[in-house]
Amino acid sequence: MKIALIGMNHRSAPIEVRERYALDDVAPVLQKLVASSEIDEAVLLSTCNRTEVIVVTRTLEAARVRLQQFFLRDLAGGHDDAHGDVADYLYEYIDGDAMGHLLRVASSLDSMVVGEPQILGQAKVAYADAVECGAAGPVLSRLYQTAFAAAKRVRTETRIAERPVSVARVAVDLAKQIFEDLDDKHAVLIGAGEMVEMALRRLCTEGLASISVANRTVENAEALAAEFSATAHGLDEIEELISRADLVLTCVGVTEPVLTRERLSSVLHARRNRPLFLIDLGVPRNVEPELDELDNVFLYDIDDLGEIANENAERRQRETELGEAIVAEERQRLEGWFMALRAAPTIVHLRERLDSIRVSEVERALAKLDFGDEQREAIDALTRSIVNKILHAPMVTLRREAEREEGLVYLEAVRALFALDDSDEGSDSSR
Repeated sequence: MKIALIGMNHRSAPIEVRERYALDDVAPVLQKLVASSEIDEAVLLSTCNRTEVIVVTRTLEAARVRLQQFFLRDLAGGHDDAHGDVADYLYEYIDGDAMGHLLRVASSLDSMVVGEPQILGQAKVAYADAVECGAAGPVLSRLYQTAFAAAKRVRTETRIAERPVSVARVAVDLAKQIFEDLDDKHAVLIGAGEMVEMALRRLCTEGLASISVANRTVENAEALAAEFSATAHGLDEIEELISRADLVLTCVGVTEPVLTRERLSSVLHARRNRPLFLIDLGVPRNVEPELDELDNVFLYDIDDLGEIANENAERRQRETELGEAIVAEERQRLEGWFMALRAAPTIVHLRERLDSIRVSEVERALAKLDFGDEQREAIDALTRSIVNKILHAPMVTLRREAEREEGLVYLEAVRALFALDDSDEGSDSSR
């Protein structure tokens, strides 16, 4: 049994690649993945900054090939990647490294903005989706429950979350740097999800009073706008809204940009060179990149915000180191559990092999002796007791050593000494 994780994130792939692999509905591709003979369990995490799949497999090399195909075909729709070989953007972790990566992701130590709170919720949703569609099993259940516990420890035992910094907050901080004073500015927020709500909340605390919320579903825009005394609109009103906006912040789930050069050309002309700042938090992107080429239009996407967030990395370094120590501790415990789990089939197989020999020899001996049922039962009990006593010390040692990486040596030695992998006796798939 092996654990493998493959994926791409904000460090390994640019946004124009990541946006091609962002998914809203993961169930169909997960079900297809675990239906293959190479994959036993799987969880897929897809956010604006990463797409990762972690799996449990009994055939690692075959699973690696299947996961490469998974990214190329199932996630990308079978189209050739316009930005080169997708493998160039992927990273891979196996067993302990995969566990450690999962713990770091859930604890927000691998995020674009270290300490941001959204990723834990996104990881919980990803796991719940996998459970609901039947893709997650007992091994990944243990991994994710440990990851959630580690994330909780990091947030309570360090000060990473004392001043929560999210991409939305970085976006608002950028707006403050641009305008200095937000009191007399008008902002248009496109979308009504969590990211937009966080940005809206932050903008209001910074004194911005003139706000419009536009969304595909007007009812959702109305519900959000009502909480912050903003106005609500549909996406068909975007041109008119932007004509009088100073700042546009967008994060809406779409496959094609909402704001394009063609759509805004007449609007920008009517603005008479008044600067327009666009902050695009969407993946896939909501704003056509070419808009940044126009005069008096200033576009920032999620990768730009990541660079701004990194300027604060040194201030959070100490708390990050404390968080890494917690993750390392939880990883060690998780690896011990996984090693013990891998040892279990060998222990069972060894006991079955010796008991099979015992039964065979007892039956052969009793066939030559004229014993009654009571005597036969006594001999069976005696030989079973002898085997148990012989196995006791080796079993204790195997269970203890299996919790360490060196325990694999013991497991391999037992399998070789007792010929547990001989074809006539069956094989152990955990090897």
